[in-house]
Amino acid sequence: MPTIKNKPTVPDMVRSILLGWLLAVVLEYLFLPAGVRNLAGLESLKQMSLPRVLVLTAVFSTAFIALSLYFRAGEIGRWCILGGFCILAFAAIEACNIETFTVLCLMVIGLFVCFAMRGWNGAEEEKREIKKAHWGYLLGTAGLAVVFFFLVSLWTVARVESMSTPSYDFGIFSQMFHYMKTTGLPLTTLERDGLLSHFAVHVSPIYYLMLPFYCLFPKPETLQVLQAAVMASAVIPLWLIGKEKGMSGLPRMLLCAVLLLMPAFAGGVSYDLHENCFLTPLILWLFYGIEKKNIPITAVSAVLTLTVKEDAAVYVAVIGLYLLVKTVLRGKKADKQNLITGISLLGVSLVWFFAVTGYLASSGDGVMTYRYNNFIYDGSGSLMTVIKAVLMNPMKALYECVDAEKLSFINLTLLPVLCLPFFTRRYERYILLIPYVLVNLMSDYQYQHDIFFQYTFGSNAFLIYLTAVNIADLKLDWKKVATLGATAAVALAFFTANVIPKGQQYQELASTYKPYYDSVRTALDIIPEDASVATTTFYTTYLSQRDVLYDIRYCSREHLLETEFVALKPSATADYKKYATSGQNNGYENVVGLLEGKGYKLVEKTSAVVIYQKPNTE
Repeated sequence: MPTIKNKPTVPDMVRSILLGWLLAVVLEYLFLPAGVRNLAGLESLKQMSLPRVLVLTAVFSTAFIALSLYFRAGEIGRWCILGGFCILAFAAIEACNIETFTVLCLMVIGLFVCFAMRGWNGAEEEKREIKKAHWGYLLGTAGLAVVFFFLVSLWTVARVESMSTPSYDFGIFSQMFHYMKTTGLPLTTLERDGLLSHFAVHVSPIYYLMLPFYCLFPKPETLQVLQAAVMASAVIPLWLIGKEKGMSGLPRMLLCAVLLLMPAFAGGVSYDLHENCFLTPLILWLFYGIEKKNIPITAVSAVLTLTVKEDAAVYVAVIGLYLLVKTVLRGKKADKQNLITGISLLGVSLVWFFAVTGYLASSGDGVMTYRYNNFIYDGSGSLMTVIKAVLMNPMKALYECVDAEKLSFINLTLLPVLCLPFFTRRYERYILLIPYVLVNLMSDYQYQHDIFFQYTFGSNAFLIYLTAVNIADLKLDWKKVATLGATAAVALAFFTANVIPKGQQYQELASTYKPYYDSVRTALDIIPEDASVATTTFYTTYLSQRDVLYDIRYCSREHLLETEFVALKPSATADYKKYATSGQNNGYENVVGLLEGKGYKLVEKTSAVVIYQKPNTE
């Protein structure tokens, strides 16, 4: 029997497991009939077997680990991983024959080539000396945050003033905060056509942090300003992360500028307040707590992140996984605190996720798994199926990232940071790209890969953190300054071209047509504050400070006819579609006829507002 020559290291075992899994996936995919290898649908996943992939992975991994006892095969293993992925990629390219998918595969192959040639940077990260920052840079950063705060506030408040905020979602949240102020509970009648807790749809206790400020100024505009303040506060943990990574004042200020100028950051407010706005600062605080090895900051920021939304557990779990892998790869030099922290974050986030999604499935409105129907091949409606699909066929995940609209999203999110999150040989950091791929690119829900929706706030935190730590690896300060300066300049160009025009249009609307919107508000003011109302989608925000409010577009006819007042916008034809006669555009006339037939009395009529009052409610 050959003599054991080597003691396999943790990186050797990780590489062996990765190679074993890749080989298992290659065999599983190649044994599919050629006609079902196309990744556009779900047929390939339906014919693959996860148990078989896992068994083959275990067999191959064990064999490779055993071989490493007798042969120094580190470099050979890296080239084998490259070769295995090339076989898988070219087979998928042949089956799909899509140019963008081919380009993406070639880019990933390029990363594997770098890995094969240079390997993983397993050197212990240097403990950098904390540098004092000149007060001018601190003031400069604060000034940038204040400018950002005012820009976002002006933009979003102008949306309220120009009556551009629809029921979904701002009207809902505005009414929810009215209920929170008066009852302490997050209730709403708008969201699902009847009184229920918003937490039956999304579990977001984080909103209670805004409630004291809202109670002082109970107006919809307050919520928009609070969102701007929460977002601007993200520069605080980012500045501190730069400090922990040994950056001087100027690079820290430039790093914060890059975050504030990322189009997907400010762009996320385009549809008003959402709980996701808390994700960027909280995730950055979590990273800072880990960098600082401060258990209280780490624990509090992790718990608060979990309270943002049920799917926020993904972000905490990924950070826990990253910290766990990063620590384990150190072998005997592993930091026990980081190991315990990683295990704790991963464990707590998974427990919370399954508990909350279980509650939503049994007692709430259900989990919105339809957003991943492009992966749920077994009809289960379970997010676990998405994980199973990726384990069986990772090429499916890559394929789903290259829709035309996703390519535009990739340009608007990665180019403003000059793709810096990818520039590292510490490949465990790539784990932190999981939220970006999973949340924004893999889903076929169109809004999750649009910079003007709220689904970018979480991934933004990961992208800017990766930018920070990769920049911090540069030895010379002038290189950090030059790289971050160029990044900030590019981000500014994207911000100016994409975000500024979006915000300006609402300020122009609010100022140019102020007399018109004032007249609409004056007309709506005849409705008593305690009266029940049904109205069109862009009037719900203004009328949201009441207990019973319905959107005509979504509510039942029964609830429509229960309300004391009905406020109509004649030009909002889309809101009356379900009342239209088949093939005709007469929904508005039919609603008016229905109300008058039930005895509703016309009490106000202008070109923009028509209000009916239920009989016997005078």
